[in-house]
Amino acid sequence: MSFPFALQSKSVIGVVHLAPLPGSPGYRGSRQQILDSALADAQTLIDGGVRGLIVENFGDAPFTPTTVEPTTVAEMSVLVGAICQLAGSLPVGVNVLRNDATAALAIAAATGSKFIRVNVHTSAVLTDQGWISGRAHETLRQQRSTDAEQVAIAADVGVKHALHPEGFDAAQAAVETVGRGCANAVIITGSATGAALDLDQLIQVREAIPTTALVAGSGVDVGNVASILEIADAAIVGTSLKEDGQVNRRVDGARVRALVEAASG
Repeated sequence: MSFPFALQSKSVIGVVHLAPLPGSPGYRGSRQQILDSALADAQTLIDGGVRGLIVENFGDAPFTPTTVEPTTVAEMSVLVGAICQLAGSLPVGVNVLRNDATAALAIAAATGSKFIRVNVHTSAVLTDQGWISGRAHETLRQQRSTDAEQVAIAADVGVKHALHPEGFDAAQAAVETVGRGCANAVIITGSATGAALDLDQLIQVREAIPTTALVAGSGVDVGNVASILEIADAAIVGTSLKEDGQVNRRVDGARVRALVEAASG
């Protein structure tokens, strides 16, 4: 299986950051407001010309390291399903933070989403949730057993908000993630949400996995998107598309249009 065709060349994937969901510390008691906000941001991204969307439970911090509560899966299924209906043929992805690939895959299969993002698919990293180990073996078997083989897996390598050993070789890790973890795409990020990635590292990974979809996963803005997409096939963009570039604010249509134009230039 390949990464969704529409996301193979100079594609901007806009992030829909969900407000805190029921059960999370920040929840304020209005499912309708959460839905309205998510749909509004998704529509602004679509109107601005993105070629894909990814939905994540960004407001649910502090995140559980692996398995989220059943209520999170239920709430996200409703929200992702509504966004998929709005998006039509536009590919939609799912990321269940911090690293619940099982939930993401189930949500994606049930809603018709095209891909999931898995922050730790192989190996193990030390994060603010403690040690998180990849479960590629479980995710791939679940994909086969639950009729979810149409859902592509985009896996982070050198994931943000985590410590990596000195001398960490992202290129070799990418080879392992694709070759042994069977990921359909590799995501490279900076150190944190909104942080710029290392272009040299991106080039090294591109050379190591020349036929696998490569996605930039953080720090993409109107000033660097063109140079990043000379190397990567797609870019997941959230922070720089928000009002004043603040991650907790609403999506800004003018910023979306400007970035999409810069990406295609």
